[in-house]
Amino acid sequence: MTDAGVDLHDLLAVADTAVDAVVPRLAAATDRAASVDTKSSATDMVTEFDRWSEQTLVATIGELRPDDGFLGEEGASRDGTSGVVWVIDPIDGTTNFLDDLPGFAVSVAARIGDDIVAGVVADPVRGERFRAVRGAGATRDGVAIRCSQAADLATSLVATGFSYDPERRRRQAEVLAEVISQVRDIRRFGGAALDLCAVACGRVDAYYERGLGAWDTAAGGLVAAEAGALVDDRQPAGGAFVAAAPGIADALHPVLERAGAHSA
Repeated sequence: MTDAGVDLHDLLAVADTAVDAVVPRLAAATDRAASVDTKSSATDMVTEFDRWSEQTLVATIGELRPDDGFLGEEGASRDGTSGVVWVIDPIDGTTNFLDDLPGFAVSVAARIGDDIVAGVVADPVRGERFRAVRGAGATRDGVAIRCSQAADLATSLVATGFSYDPERRRRQAEVLAEVISQVRDIRRFGGAALDLCAVACGRVDAYYERGLGAWDTAAGGLVAAEAGALVDDRQPAGGAFVAAAPGIADALHPVLERAGAHSA
């Protein structure tokens, strides 16, 4: 129970209910390229499924908690009066979704003040669901998860992502060229929420990316942190979002600094 009188596990249950309302259709979608528009660039795409998913998530949560606020990637915005704001990414990894690739997810998180307090990330392809409540740990399909025990950066697997802006992508490629020589290998899956969940369950040892939205990292960042990863969010100051296994965090951060990851 928070100071605002909100049971965080109740918020998690609301997030689960909302995700249940959209995952089956997204998993079964066939005509995914219908009504595709672009946003910040020609490679930053949004589909009718993104819009439908966000509208359905907002409507489902709104029925259960009518006084809450919303912040959604596709434009949902409401202040609310309860002190709870839902941060929503209706399809994180839209490019993967469009091209019938794995690696897209639905991300729903509850924020109170500046703190993300509950979150759900659902993977419609794998059928996995990651959940976390602040201070209560993280799970995958109901089973507790922990980040990797990696202790050597040179043998660690690191995930990252790239901006939709062509110039920023060029600079990020330069950063990548520096980082890849210091780690075992790099993975680029195409969705921040699942990348962070991959850190949480030890599939990768770390993740970094700059230029993300609050909805990209809200639920996944909480899942990673509650699974024991060290999360460093420098986005408010213009830097990157980093999540890493504790055993390599101290070695990874200087590498990212020297490579310019917080400015690319």
